[in-house]
Amino acid sequence: MDLASIIGLIGCAVAIVYGIVSGDQGWSALPNFYDLNSILITVGGSLTCMLTMASDFKDYLNSWKSMGIILKKQTSSEGDVIHKIIELANIARKEGLLQLEEAAEGIEDEFFKKGVMLIVDGTDQELVSSIMETDLGCVERRHSKIIGFWEGLSAMGPAWGMIGTLIGLINMLKMMDDPGSIGPNMAIALITTLYGSMIANWIALPIASKLKAISSQEVILKEVVIEGILSIQAGENPRVIEEKLKSFLAPNVREAVLGGDKEQGGEE
Repeated sequence: MDLASIIGLIGCAVAIVYGIVSGDQGWSALPNFYDLNSILITVGGSLTCMLTMASDFKDYLNSWKSMGIILKKQTSSEGDVIHKIIELANIARKEGLLQLEEAAEGIEDEFFKKGVMLIVDGTDQELVSSIMETDLGCVERRHSKIIGFWEGLSAMGPAWGMIGTLIGLINMLKMMDDPGSIGPNMAIALITTLYGSMIANWIALPIASKLKAISSQEVILKEVVIEGILSIQAGENPRVIEEKLKSFLAPNVREAVLGGDKEQGGEE
């Protein structure tokens, strides 16, 4: 589990509750912030609007399932991939490309494994590059679609909150002859704006930002794989491949990640 995401989401909830109960009313203020009609307008309106925007119901459900991605701890890293590529480069240099087939059985990442098998099968280098770049492009489009869902929800939440506020204000103005109803109606009108802001800033925007970061890391990993696979196929020296792939790492982590494995890249 990704503790940062869990702590962040819970921390937001704690901050909201603290802001509510820290006043003179204390915990008795919590019921003031619950209104079923406001929930139906804001939450219901936002969700059904997103359903309208989805290509189909299955696509809509899949977008919601992506919430689980931010709760999973990301285990792979550029360093791990580079280590594996250098290992494969040494095998290919010593024993030939055909020997990579056995080594590929231990690779869990399907994209990585696919690239290795393409060069084992003797696929033309340009075709290998084209296939893997196309695969990467499809991944980016899928990620962009899911991120777009959460960004859309972050816009719909405040919009439907404002719609609920306008409904409440209209009802309030219709009852201006009853001064006692003005306060409660105004409070209900403002609650919908609060719900909309919570949808956007507590849930949708943080999830969209986290998914962007995860997507960016995955894309970089696949770019490392593509560059490494093509370098292995070209018969480049493992040391040269290592130095080339280091460019994908931030300068302050290059030595920490690969500095202890000079012997892997140094074999001729």
